Amino acid sequence: MLAYIGRRALLAVFTVWAISMLAFVIIQLPPGDYVSSYIAQMAAMGSVVSDEEAQTLRIQYGLGQPIYVQYWKWMKQIAEGNFGFSMEWRRPVTEVIGERLWLTVVVAVSALLLTWVLALPIGIYSAVRQYSFGDYAATFIGFLGLAVPNFLLALVLLYLGFTLFNAHIGGLFSPELQDAPWNLARVWDLLKHLPIPALILGLAGTAQQIRIMRANLLDELRKPYVVTARSKGLTEARVILKYPVRLALNPFASTIGYTLPYIVSGSIIVSLVLGLPTVGPLLLKALISQDMFLAGTIVLLLGIMTVIGTLISDIVLVWIDPRIRLEDT
Repeated sequence: MLAYIGRRALLAVFTVWAISMLAFVIIQLPPGDYVSSYIAQMAAMGSVVSDEEAQTLRIQYGLGQPIYVQYWKWMKQIAEGNFGFSMEWRRPVTEVIGERLWLTVVVAVSALLLTWVLALPIGIYSAVRQYSFGDYAATFIGFLGLAVPNFLLALVLLYLGFTLFNAHIGGLFSPELQDAPWNLARVWDLLKHLPIPALILGLAGTAQQIRIMRANLLDELRKPYVVTARSKGLTEARVILKYPVRLALNPFASTIGYTLPYIVSGSIIVSLVLGLPTVGPLLLKALISQDMFLAGTIVLLLGIMTVIGTLISDIVLVWIDPRIRLEDT
């Protein structure tokens, strides 16, 4: 098992390096650069940027160099723990992302845990009680969760919170604790505000996972070993939970790899609607302004989350499915 995890970890390192190259290239695919975007922005405000000033900015930010030179300098900065300089914010990228990165991870993990906590028991019940009222209700809620956009649900909850309770449910902190230093009061305030965005971001994933778990478990329940287990007099709960549920978790667990980055990348509009201090709005602004170091860093972090999620999936699959351990020996 350790050899299996070691190979996966080594592959993860190579994958992160490949993602860094792709992220840097993709960010520079649109025509122009940050200076071009800056010139257009200043022109919209009625100001004119001279050719000399534009050339000075390109030299200052190294935009006139070949892309491989820019990438190499970025990699050296990352090796030193510095992800470059944000041209839009005029600050190092690590300072711009700062607290937003950890809050993004907290929101994403909370949404993922909520997805599992809701989808696993509902999916099992829906499969065991196939075609019952509860099964139809879970199916209806699942289709509803897949059909309703997250940002629309966020708008509805904001409206209901304001009209029914005269309260603003957006954000992750109360106004008086928004910029306060970290202490127990701020942590508790974060925990109180966290369920709403976690529920909104995890709803679509929950609906999808319910369908996946139901389909997998129905397939397992029809196999001969389940009939044999029942014939030996095992209780229904033991028959279902001992092996069918465990084997049905394989595709369920393998979705961790793309669920984490999907929650982050899919939360951009939701973050704007709810006013969440996450990296989603930063990524949108960086892409619009072509701030390549900031946008490239956020895309790289999304890729790292994908790799970490895939590695977690591999470890969970080895734990729940003995057949993977046997294939590894």
